[in-house]
Amino acid sequence: MKPPPISFSRPATLNGVLGVLGEHGDDARVLAGGQSLVPALNFRLAHPEVLVDIGRAEGLNRFEVTEDFVAIGAAVTQRAVEKSPEVAAACPLLVQALRLVGHVQNRNRGTVVGSLAHADPAAELPAVALVLDASLVVQSKAETRIVSAGEFFFGAFTTALRPGELLVEARFPVTGRARTTVMEISPRSGDFAIAGVAGRMNLDASGAVTDAALALFGVGGAAIRLGEAEEHLAGRPISEAGLSAVAAMASSAAGTDYGDVHAGGEYRSRVSGELTRRAVAQMAAA
Repeated sequence: MKPPPISFSRPATLNGVLGVLGEHGDDARVLAGGQSLVPALNFRLAHPEVLVDIGRAEGLNRFEVTEDFVAIGAAVTQRAVEKSPEVAAACPLLVQALRLVGHVQNRNRGTVVGSLAHADPAAELPAVALVLDASLVVQSKAETRIVSAGEFFFGAFTTALRPGELLVEARFPVTGRARTTVMEISPRSGDFAIAGVAGRMNLDASGAVTDAALALFGVGGAAIRLGEAEEHLAGRPISEAGLSAVAAMASSAAGTDYGDVHAGGEYRSRVSGELTRRAVAQMAAA
């Protein structure tokens, strides 16, 4: 397959990018790594009038680790973040998740922010953003907005981005000594997840959970935050009864309606519960 005829723009500055996006609105699509967009173009699933390549726009290919968060620009590749020892120390869950994204060749081109903006239901990074309560910096010619991850993802491939806006930066809070993990099941290594869970948890000296965050992915139109399970874990030590309870809550949250050619909804529900059980047990034992 070949893509449809498309105009191409490669601005050298962020203002230039925002100008093109503002001019064309819904008829423009942003090209960063292209790992999702190019196949969609080739299969004619996307047919924009103009592609806006942000790869050479000044300032978008930088990331930094501060005392409070890891800030990642819109053109920063997944592989660059994955290989950073500073990111691994400040925000290990992000690196753990990136190792599961596609293959090295994909991560060499794909971007962290692009994955968030694409909002694939089976992708790892939106779930990580939910678990870490990431902040997403959205900019247009008219204004800059900071949107929490919990308010950014609306559904499959649908986000809070408006016509003319660009997700310019993602900020993942530094997690300190928090215990984190991400687990998934997929048809093959590098494939999108049939079901997965990302988690963050802190325990006090007695072994009781002081706070926990869990999110499922691959089992619905968007990543699912497991608020009920988080509340159940808080304030008590991890036990077999507690693990069984959160597993049941995860299965219930996943539901049985989301099925496709790879797996049915009932299977995804069962797997979600078991993965959540294992994730919580692993974090407790870390």
